[in-house]
Amino acid sequence: MHAMNINAPPKADEAARRRSGNLRTALVFASIAVAFFFGIIATRFMGGPTIGIGVMGAAVLLFLAFAIGRNLRK
Repeated sequence: MHAMNINAPPKADEAARRRSGNLRTALVFASIAVAFFFGIIATRFMGGPTIGIGVMGAAVLLFLAFAIGRNLRK
């Protein structure tokens, strides 16, 4: 006979939590792709490769700061 764990969350709650986590991860990946895409387009209009490196570096640092700050807040 199986003993039921009273403290275990229902499967519906676990599935919803996993789904929302997957959605957040997908949004982060999509926003990174968009930032790189528009960064590359911006470098074509602004000029040299130095600007491109700066734009890409700024985008990466911004996403890292956002991700680390979000995890520290929890």
